[in-house]
Amino acid sequence: MGMHILFVADALEDFKVYKDTTFSMMREAQRRGHRVAACEPRHLQWVSGGVVRADVRELVLTGNEDAWFRETREAAQALKDFDSVVMRKDPPFDSEYFYATHLLEQAEREGARVFNRPASLRDHPEKLAVMEFPQFTTPTLVTRDAGAVKQFHAEHKDIILKPLDGMGGTGIFRVGPDGLNLGSITETLNHEGATTIMVQRFVPEITQGDKRVLVIGGKPVPFSLARIPQGSEIRGNLAAGGKGVAQPLTARDREIAEALGPVLAARGLLLVGLDVIGDCLTEINVTSPTCFQEITQQAGFDVPAMFIEALEAAMAQPVAG
Repeated sequence: MGMHILFVADALEDFKVYKDTTFSMMREAQRRGHRVAACEPRHLQWVSGGVVRADVRELVLTGNEDAWFRETREAAQALKDFDSVVMRKDPPFDSEYFYATHLLEQAEREGARVFNRPASLRDHPEKLAVMEFPQFTTPTLVTRDAGAVKQFHAEHKDIILKPLDGMGGTGIFRVGPDGLNLGSITETLNHEGATTIMVQRFVPEITQGDKRVLVIGGKPVPFSLARIPQGSEIRGNLAAGGKGVAQPLTARDREIAEALGPVLAARGLLLVGLDVIGDCLTEINVTSPTCFQEITQQAGFDVPAMFIEALEAAMAQPVAG
């Protein structure tokens, strides 16, 4: 029996379909006989005494890369009337994203099935979430205090500093043993003590890539996408010019994914993207993990199929009380 799936995402007109993960999910859903619809978070509405609704676009995917979808109808619909709602809005995790999770959580109370679970999206800030699993991370400090950063640098010598809300590698700095510019970089990132930042001991294996390990329904995808920095760049992020190379999971990648997978899946996180550099977990991405198409094309493993199968399986389970 086909499902009616609502994707809450960015504007469809902005999708780069040759690499977009949400598009690959939609395509696989339609291939399996499910109906696909979409809206943006700005289209969510909740009138007191009523249910959470959205101005929704019903879609048929055309298979044509330029005009990739046809809109069959647009109408206000209650989220609870869909079989499942897939939240795929990209960061930033700003106030608007935060409010969207509250509206989605209300829709859940009304009977909607939302993935990833809205409360868990709020509870797992993508950089802070690694702190729960120190056995897998490089030494890490979260602070506003410039003195604490200086002390951390004195102990670890070669460090990375980054904002907690960055995406695609923005705002990442490395400071080596000479401590050059540590003070000004700290001030820039923490806005002179007003903003919390993350500081980590540098992991030299970044030269082999920042690996994206996907975990779907608690189980690891058997291939990662290693995003390899180019030239003198320290950031592997594809958005920062990194080169994506699919490769089988290492024993350590698998160990991390198998340890975290069931824990995160039990919290309603159907899809998680772990970032691993060398043997160290550096981020847990829960908002809109990507790399489906790159892994599928390079490794031949059908990631979108694994995701839609996991969504189907989740829908077959009774709602957790």
